[in-house]
Amino acid sequence: MDSSQLTVHSKQANQPPQNNGQRYTYQSRPEGATKELQHQALLASSETSKQLVLADEQDSFYFRALENNGVFLNQGQIDAVRHGDGPALVLAGAGSGKTRVLISRAGYLMSVKKINPKNILLLTFTKKAANEMKQRMESLPGISRAMIRDLTAGTFHSIFLSILKWQGYTQSILSSEKYKHTALKIILKEMKLQDAYEPETILSLHSHYKNQIITLDEIPASTVVEKEMKEIFTKYERWKQKNHFIDFDDMLLESYLLLKKNPELLAKLQARFHYILCDEWQDTNPLQYELTKLLAKPQQNLFVVGDDDQTIYSFNGADRSIILGFQGDYENTRVIHLDINYRSSRSILSLANEVINGNTVRHKKELKATITNDYHPLFARPNTTDDEAKSVIDFIKEEVAAGKRSYKDFAILHRTISNSRAIFEQLVLQEIPFVSYSRGDSFYEQSIVKPVLDYLRVALNGKNSEAIKNILPTMYLQRDSAYRFIEEEELFYPKTHLLEHLLNMPKLKPFQKKQLAERITLLHSLTMLKPKQAIRKIRSFYDKYIETDDRKSLTLHKEVVKETLAELEASAAHFETIAQFISFVDDIIEKNNEMEENRRSDAINAVSLMTIHKSKGLEFPVVFLIGASDTILPHSSALDADNRKDMVLTKGKQEDENVVLQAIEEERRLAYVAITRAKDELYVSSPAYYRGEKITVSRFIREPFTDIKEIEQRSGSSKPQVIVNLKKKWEKLLVWDCVNDACKGWMKITSNEQLKQCPLCREQMIKKERKVQVRV
Repeated sequence: MDSSQLTVHSKQANQPPQNNGQRYTYQSRPEGATKELQHQALLASSETSKQLVLADEQDSFYFRALENNGVFLNQGQIDAVRHGDGPALVLAGAGSGKTRVLISRAGYLMSVKKINPKNILLLTFTKKAANEMKQRMESLPGISRAMIRDLTAGTFHSIFLSILKWQGYTQSILSSEKYKHTALKIILKEMKLQDAYEPETILSLHSHYKNQIITLDEIPASTVVEKEMKEIFTKYERWKQKNHFIDFDDMLLESYLLLKKNPELLAKLQARFHYILCDEWQDTNPLQYELTKLLAKPQQNLFVVGDDDQTIYSFNGADRSIILGFQGDYENTRVIHLDINYRSSRSILSLANEVINGNTVRHKKELKATITNDYHPLFARPNTTDDEAKSVIDFIKEEVAAGKRSYKDFAILHRTISNSRAIFEQLVLQEIPFVSYSRGDSFYEQSIVKPVLDYLRVALNGKNSEAIKNILPTMYLQRDSAYRFIEEEELFYPKTHLLEHLLNMPKLKPFQKKQLAERITLLHSLTMLKPKQAIRKIRSFYDKYIETDDRKSLTLHKEVVKETLAELEASAAHFETIAQFISFVDDIIEKNNEMEENRRSDAINAVSLMTIHKSKGLEFPVVFLIGASDTILPHSSALDADNRKDMVLTKGKQEDENVVLQAIEEERRLAYVAITRAKDELYVSSPAYYRGEKITVSRFIREPFTDIKEIEQRSGSSKPQVIVNLKKKWEKLLVWDCVNDACKGWMKITSNEQLKQCPLCREQMIKKERKVQVRV
């Protein structure tokens, strides 16, 4: 294939400007480029352990045995495997073989260092990863199955659950999300808040507090919403206690509190685990880190592997300051770089290096290449997301039809679920086999979208009871009581449109009756409109309902609302009637439900469709990164981060950094992760129009090809603060300190309270001067 230009047809566009039959072309540089990439990725040395480990070295037998099994390590990998005692930070770039290093390191400790397997703890983030590592260890030299059985390997949750059970904890594991949701719905109903919050929102926020080691007593309660949330959390914890349940977050928090209160137990575990190996260190949250630090004392043989450039889960509690500040916490840390990539071609790595070099708060490093070919990443500038989707799918079909590729060779990566709407629809319409890895609801089942669609459903059928239930809260009516009244009235006085019963509902205020009558009139008129026009009519009041509800701000941002509903309009624009549109939506929802079976099959020949977040750790021969335009990637919420009132899950973290810089740099890491998923070919497309407005090519893609580096900051500083390592120093501060000598509890003073109860042992706390570490 000619890497300089590839032509793809796009037959129509549904948003201005009109396509007019033009041909979209993939070019070797993005639109607006003024130069070529300045730096090509360096080629890695071809030397391996075969040349680097000499025959007369004491441990050469181990590396020779690895080589006999097809495992040839480079210099950085050898250094990591051979690391002796003390803390080590292994910065493992994308595709650099970190799993191979962890496995080889564990084998080296047992086979060469003669460490008892019982003294080794290997912490992973998934059960699958732990099982895979133990299975691969069976082929290591000098390692028996009995040794592998004695080695402790597992996730944080499995390891600490075992410790809790060992200490007599008998609670059942609350693993069913459906069961949790049911319990919370009952609590919300008792509090008359069933229409105010989604169970997913509550669980996410509750999990955040636990992973930050914030107890119920410490959760803020200054606003009405915060007070409501705290009461919900309290009732939920009582329900779990009454029913003898613990959830996954409890496993870690209870373990932490137990170890802090029981120094004898902690000493036993410290004596057991002399060597601790941790995978995916960049994804660690504060609670996981504190548990790891407790176990690692006093030997501090803590060997952690991760890549700060792939820290993309801050929304899920991952704190990048843990990997950035590791050397500050452990002064004698040995830093080892795994910078040789075995996945992607040199040209793809060149782009990846240039993109991530735009970040300033990181460990400085660059990936080296082992694969060279004539291919270069290609860039397209379609008019809209619909044109983009059509172009991508047409290209995939042509490649498969020509016998060049199979469907399973392709992955399409997108920033958000809304960003995947057009591509999902094209895959369905053109009957391309695909698997969507965005598990759960489709775009049309999102909580923002469903009420709008339900207005359309009610317009088509005034007796659609489920749709009516879903739109009642948007009329500021209590769902259960309002629908109960409708059912009672309908039993004796049937009507074609069930909502009309509410006009006779007692205790309605005059303004409510007036508003209700207006909504009913609007519903009658919608059937005369095209779907897009009907949605705009609904949005005339629906957008305001979403944006003025403080409770919705826990998870929704006004830009996200606009983005999602604009995508709904774009989809509706394809149809002439509401009935056609709703029928199409129902087909998409059904197709999404069918995906679950496809996801279970590893052998299925299908295109992979997933968010960038879901793609981390995976690789594909051909990757399409769609939506590479400003306001999509980087997302609009990041560009406006310092004005956001809804960033509940990240407030208080890294407060010394510029909020916009912090948000933009995480978005750039997302772009980097997406690029480094590609093995052979990478196609980047940047829609020119989005939500009816002209947008530029993503700054992350534009910067490597222009002379001006764009990093937006609201602070007014022309250059961002550069933080290579988040160092810390000791200072004396006045803190709350527990009077119980056996307890190590202390906390910063945040109020003028005279008496404080220790969150760990419940003893009294007093104000006391204490040496603490502060970031410098």
